[in-house]
Amino acid sequence: MNGLYDEIRIALFSVWNRRWLALAVAWAFCVLGWLAVALIPNSYESEARVQVRTQSILPSKVGITTNDRRKTVQQLEQTLTSSSNLEQVIRGTDLGQTIASEKEMAGKIISLRKDIEVESDQDDFFTITASQPSGRLARDVVQKLIDVAEEDNIAGDRKETNQTLRFLDKQIQQRKAELDEAEAKRVAYERDNLGLLPGVGSVSQRMEAARAEINQIESQLVQAQSALAALNGQLQGTPPTLSTPSIGGAGGGNPAAAAYAQAQGELAAMRSRGLTDRHPDVIAMKKQVAALAAQARRSGSGGGGAGSVRTPNPAYSSLQSLRAERQAAATALQARKSALQAEMGQLAAKQTAEPGVAAEYERINRDVEAKKTQYEKLVADRDQVSLRGEVETQTDSIQFKVINQPQVSNVPAAPNRPLLLALVLFAGLGVGAGTAFALGHLQTSFPTAAKLEKASGLPVIGSISQMLNVPQREERARKMKLFYGATGALVAVFALLLVAEFVQRGLTA
Repeated sequence: MNGLYDEIRIALFSVWNRRWLALAVAWAFCVLGWLAVALIPNSYESEARVQVRTQSILPSKVGITTNDRRKTVQQLEQTLTSSSNLEQVIRGTDLGQTIASEKEMAGKIISLRKDIEVESDQDDFFTITASQPSGRLARDVVQKLIDVAEEDNIAGDRKETNQTLRFLDKQIQQRKAELDEAEAKRVAYERDNLGLLPGVGSVSQRMEAARAEINQIESQLVQAQSALAALNGQLQGTPPTLSTPSIGGAGGGNPAAAAYAQAQGELAAMRSRGLTDRHPDVIAMKKQVAALAAQARRSGSGGGGAGSVRTPNPAYSSLQSLRAERQAAATALQARKSALQAEMGQLAAKQTAEPGVAAEYERINRDVEAKKTQYEKLVADRDQVSLRGEVETQTDSIQFKVINQPQVSNVPAAPNRPLLLALVLFAGLGVGAGTAFALGHLQTSFPTAAKLEKASGLPVIGSISQMLNVPQREERARKMKLFYGATGALVAVFALLLVAEFVQRGLTA
């Protein structure tokens, strides 16, 4: 412990013995250091906190999802310090007063980008910080950057929407021309292959329709032939003429014979309507006819010269007319069937002769439908983009809200001159003391008897202290005053520099 204490005393003595050298080195170091600190330019910061809010009601109704809005906010953060935005900031502030060429503008943009910092606090909160040589300029840069970002968002949305609409319009025109060309090609192909593609639809579709119609006609033909066979059977069982009793001589009429003839006509009419002999009305009418026939015979036997007359049977005539109609219908169905079979034969021959025509026609139809689908989709996309653009620009889907306005700072953010001045002072004192201490170790002197004894290896009998007379003590006192005055002057210069720094800050305010 005593050895350490001695070493400290020896070090302090070595420095104190060379105090003028230490003070001179401290003065030189402090003057140079303070000059360097004075040459460091001031840098003022201005900060603003901005919230970028997005609407969530109307935009979502037109397909603008939450992810789309979050992507827009992220894109805004990434492009906030773009070259175009920074150029507008430079031209809109005092930074652009010294710009004379594009090269200088490019260099200024690079320098300004280093001085601007954008940090994202949350999903929609941003902190914008700018560092400039003056507080007012830093405030103007931050404010102008906010204004440019807000204007660029509105104008950018409109510009992007207009560019998208122009692109879609161009694509729609191209698709419309291609669709018109494809439709014209289909019309020309139909005209050139009129014999192979008659009517609407392909050959295979027409053949399928013809087969279906033939199956239906065959079913109708079977029904018509069955009905015609039934009529022929009824016609064979119906006599062409009827025997009607009559009264001779005076030529007077017989009422019973007339009623009998009327009843036979009604019976024939029932059979012509398709009623069979088992039908209750037919059975009743047949009974009535038999009764009227007996009554007519009795009336005829009572008068002289009575006989019978053969008259045409109305039922027979009705059945003949109905048979003619059924025969005509059956003939027409048979003719239609033959025509369809002939047409199917022709279509099959054409399809066999030209197998690629139908396939080419189908390909042309698919091409037309594909181009039509693309055209309709582009038109729908254009309407959607136009609606989204109107929603984004007219309803302010993204809004800027400045939470903390940028302020003018009177205190420079960098450098911290008071701290730097104090550090230079302490560093100068330390460098001076270190120089004196190092020089003391380089010179071959022994501050204590123990050091001399240790270095020589010989015993030291004793040591004599320095004795000063009165003039020497007065000279030493005078030098000590000068030393203390020089040291105080160094501290006074430091204090003056601090006062000057704070006065300058006040004048800047």
